Amino acid sequence: MAVELILGQVLHFAADPFAEGLEAARIETRGGVLVEAGRIVAVGAADALRAAHPGARITDLGAALLSAGFVDAHAHYPQTGIIASWGKRLIDWLNTYTFPEEMRFADPAHAAAVAARYLDLVLAHGTTTVASFCTSHPESVDALFAAAEARGMRIAAGKTCMDRNAPPGLCDTAGRAHDESAALIARWHGRGRLVYAITPRFAPTSTPEQLDALGTLWAEHPTCLMQTHLSEQTEELDWVRALYPEARDYLDVYERAGLLGPGALFGHCIHLTGRERMRLRETGAALIHCPTSNAFIGSGLFDMAGLTAEGQRVGLATDTGGGSSFSMLRTMAAAYEICQLRGRALHPAELWWLATAGGARAMGMADRIGNLAPGMEADLIALDLASTQAIAQRSARAETFWEAVFPTIMMGDDRAIAGVWVNGQRLRPAEAPRG
Repeated sequence: MAVELILGQVLHFAADPFAEGLEAARIETRGGVLVEAGRIVAVGAADALRAAHPGARITDLGAALLSAGFVDAHAHYPQTGIIASWGKRLIDWLNTYTFPEEMRFADPAHAAAVAARYLDLVLAHGTTTVASFCTSHPESVDALFAAAEARGMRIAAGKTCMDRNAPPGLCDTAGRAHDESAALIARWHGRGRLVYAITPRFAPTSTPEQLDALGTLWAEHPTCLMQTHLSEQTEELDWVRALYPEARDYLDVYERAGLLGPGALFGHCIHLTGRERMRLRETGAALIHCPTSNAFIGSGLFDMAGLTAEGQRVGLATDTGGGSSFSMLRTMAAAYEICQLRGRALHPAELWWLATAGGARAMGMADRIGNLAPGMEADLIALDLASTQAIAQRSARAETFWEAVFPTIMMGDDRAIAGVWVNGQRLRPAEAPRG
């Protein structure tokens, strides 16, 4: 396989900037990434890499920004078709939009079409890894994993398990949730770049028996991830208290069932108690911030400053389709805006970390994706930092690297994505950026 040397402005991380400071972000203004056989071989100064590898095929992107591909750590691919639907909060959203749409995924052809469309949409926006809920139909899981495998993508996904408070056509049972998930694990988990995520939708749609069955399944397959929702809206918290009066708090519902620990991904985590925050940190679970969704359906303001200061593992996510964009750039912008409302201006380096290395760490994949370093899997993107007239005129005034990057974070979209490589293969055109 040919060796490719991709040249541009290279951004990578030596550490977590929330913990180690902004100097953890490393910038090579005229740098390169050497890729061979699906892996990153070297990262460094362009001239040095050219001299050391004279036989490499050169892809010179000029002033484009080279980064690890974005990692979207919480999404619902079956909601692709209902993104940007008007006027609902969480429970009404589920009943009005989500459940009727998910009923359609019993049809394997429909599931395959939406899975392909969804992955092509996220790739167009520079996202190379997702953690996605499917529906309760095993066919929906097969469709997404097959589409990801065809594209060479590293993703995590799982059958969404529900045995109450949902339409009969979407409900399974405790036994079926365990057995159908186990069969899917046997078929897909660890196959190529695919990872299975055990997936109870959230406590209100599972009986204690189903959560226990899924906790047992996770104990049987500890290399799987576990993904669910936690403390998204205040009405949801009231519902959980009524359904689980014996639990100390919302997180305790999952903990009692064996669904708390490393590899657990909890979406939203807005209205946490002190005990919940302590247990999430102690157990190494991940909190996934979904800012466009939290604003769009009125959930609340995630405490990014406080949670990162505590040392929590935090990832970033679109939460498609409660989230209103497939773009991690838009998601970073929303995270910035929400943090501003809580009195903290996130630095561009912190935002970029959340969308790449932070998400990879949340998913337990920081040794493979989310950063540009020798030995990492070659999922990377190139960004045009002057992709629109509005962005170009602002970035032209920049006096620092981060001042040039920030307009793309705040105003960028799929037009900023100049190239996408997945597992070393270029899937999206990598053309020289404009301006």
